[in-house]
Amino acid sequence: MDETTPTEGGPFGKPVPRREDSRLLQGRGRYIANVRYDGQLAVAFVRSPVAHARVVSVDVSAARQAIGVVDVATGADPDFTGLALIAESALQTHVNTPQPVLATGKVRYQGEAVAAVIATTAAAAADAAELVEVTYDELRVHVDAVAAATDPSEPVHDIAPDNLIVTRTFDAGDADAAIVGSHLVLERHYRTNRHGATPMEGRGAVAHWNREGTKLTLHATSQVPYLHRAGMAKVLGVADSAVRMVVGDVGGGFGIKGALYPEDVVVSQLARRLGRPVGWVETRSEHMATALHARDHQYSVRAGFDADGTLVAIDAVLHANVGAYSSPPWTAGIEPLMAGGLLTGPYKLAHYRCEVLGVATNTTPTGPYRGVARPATVFVMERLLDDAAAELGMDPLDIRRRNLVAPDDLPYTAPTRLVHDSRTYLDCLDQAVELVDYDGFRSHQAQARAAGVERRALGIGFACYNELTGLGQKASAGPRLPFRTGHESAEVRVDPSGTITAAMGVTSQGQGLETTMAQVVAAELGVSVDQVTVEMGDTDRISFGMGAFASRQGVIGSGAATLAARTVLAKTLVIAAHLLEAEPEWLSIDDGFIHTQDAPAVGVTIGEVAHVAYFEPHRLPPGLEPGLEAMRFYDPMTGTFAAGAQAAVVAVDLDTGEVDLQRIVCVEDTGRVINPMIVEGQMHGAIAQGIGGALYEHFVYDADGQLHSGTFMDYLAITADRVPSIELGHVADPAHNLNQIRGVGEGGTLGPYAAIANAVCDALAPLGITVDELPLSPARIHAAIAAAGSPS
Repeated sequence: MDETTPTEGGPFGKPVPRREDSRLLQGRGRYIANVRYDGQLAVAFVRSPVAHARVVSVDVSAARQAIGVVDVATGADPDFTGLALIAESALQTHVNTPQPVLATGKVRYQGEAVAAVIATTAAAAADAAELVEVTYDELRVHVDAVAAATDPSEPVHDIAPDNLIVTRTFDAGDADAAIVGSHLVLERHYRTNRHGATPMEGRGAVAHWNREGTKLTLHATSQVPYLHRAGMAKVLGVADSAVRMVVGDVGGGFGIKGALYPEDVVVSQLARRLGRPVGWVETRSEHMATALHARDHQYSVRAGFDADGTLVAIDAVLHANVGAYSSPPWTAGIEPLMAGGLLTGPYKLAHYRCEVLGVATNTTPTGPYRGVARPATVFVMERLLDDAAAELGMDPLDIRRRNLVAPDDLPYTAPTRLVHDSRTYLDCLDQAVELVDYDGFRSHQAQARAAGVERRALGIGFACYNELTGLGQKASAGPRLPFRTGHESAEVRVDPSGTITAAMGVTSQGQGLETTMAQVVAAELGVSVDQVTVEMGDTDRISFGMGAFASRQGVIGSGAATLAARTVLAKTLVIAAHLLEAEPEWLSIDDGFIHTQDAPAVGVTIGEVAHVAYFEPHRLPPGLEPGLEAMRFYDPMTGTFAAGAQAAVVAVDLDTGEVDLQRIVCVEDTGRVINPMIVEGQMHGAIAQGIGGALYEHFVYDADGQLHSGTFMDYLAITADRVPSIELGHVADPAHNLNQIRGVGEGGTLGPYAAIANAVCDALAPLGITVDELPLSPARIHAAIAAAGSPS
């Protein structure tokens, strides 16, 4: 078999139960709070209560005298002077904004760490932290991105006097001329709500240096241990090889655990200072205030359409509130650049301009969150299409079908030079229409409107989208980072007992990779899934990898596992053929037993082959080196688009403005599937988070930069009772990568904002109401109904 052909059969494609669940559900997982060294100390951070101020003084004298306190650190300490995180980018308009790991001179958002108290217990450290007295000289606060860019006086950073820390203009064709010549010109303003991931397990770190002080072992809740290692080594001034990252079980990541945080550095530096292990596990309130936020976007859009609904041109300006710092490794550009590059989604367009402005404000820094900007861009495009359809008297489905990239358009190059490889956009939409019974709903809706009895308005909305997944090196260069993330690694080893170990560069935060990667390796080697053990998360176990982000594990991680397993299989067959006095091509392998095709009862097990490879090298074919293991890298070079369509059905209470989400339908093209059960689980989780962003979740700041929704009493995280039964459909068009997979981890988040918003607007269409700001809270909907005048 050549390396471009997918393997058929075996456990690949089967709904194998998740092997990690038994351990996790029985409390046998090893999370960051379970990591404990003898003599380990605890850290509590002193955080700024104000959003923008000069730090006049920090008095730690009382804290030093508190019971259990071992030490107190500030940014003025010699071993913390100059310790700062710097997000690097080759984009000329990106401004590097060094973030001191303990603030000195200035604080730039509420919750920024000013000091760290180290004590024998977490409780003692927290108590002593309250004794630290900090004097602040408050400055003007910037909270809104448009306002901060319009009037940047007293900027967040002196090195960015206009408060712009990343800008770029995407430009193709002639948007101005095309809009002038259009039959219909729409001007719209859209806003998406600042929110973020709220995983069950927060962030945390435990640092331990060896006796010589030359090697750091850092246990962390990281999605990207190899990038994390490189970042830590650079800040601490040591070689990469002097840092060992260990990632155990992680209770959810969703992007925010793919960043380097100040706390990681502080904990590590304190462990070096004190010569003792030091640990920190964040509180929920710390998480809400200081873990990366996302999605705080404001779009001003002009769009031109022909009379038949053809989209002619888009001219957009995006103000993305990127918070107080550009955060490593992804920089403040990750959201605005992703938004500008993918705003047009799965639609054909010749004339496009989008100016993106990443605006610094006195709010929590932003970064990757499941879907990275695309839930917002899908919201913009899909609302725009519904508005255009209404103006043109078209059905919302017809305007989408007219503009979607069709199979005959392939290969289609988008205005931002991304090449579409998906030919199933229309298939996904058509299947979603069928599943939701569009015609039946319209009939029911018409009857309900005609009766006019209930104070509940019914609506239906659609959203089409594409998710760029499994990005190879050519596709991962967009953000202009000092690294490219297109490859992944895997090492497969067979030991003499017949156990196969797959050491992976990808990491798991609940995606089921211990199961799916075992399925991939087992399918290649012709063994049972139970024979395969998957190891992840230790940078001393497998030297290089990239990790978990951008819907890449299934595409790129499985590719690396496949290549490594095939290399091992090829050697296995050569050795077995020599032992059986046959040719390798005559052999078959069934459940780990290797035999000739004409004598299936005579053969050797894969474990017996490994025994020869390690312990009886004299029995190996001449010239073949001992061992039965291989490490391989895989890079698909480009990415692959996963098509999707969603439909939402809502009932809006005209008296309260509450939105009752009655149905959500999702159809996605996942390509070839490793494990359909896990794929559906990923889709369910992604859709639920999308619903949360559409209806409930919002980090609200007041004019002074105070976070008003910093607990679960005020921040309405999505819960199971708010998610309707999710109806899924599947399209399976093989992708052009080794295992023909399209990533699925993020796609479900992309549609709910738009589909639910379109459904709400459809429900309220008789009142002439459109809602172009998220979340779709009862207060916002009720205000719109009141302003329009609800029918009696």
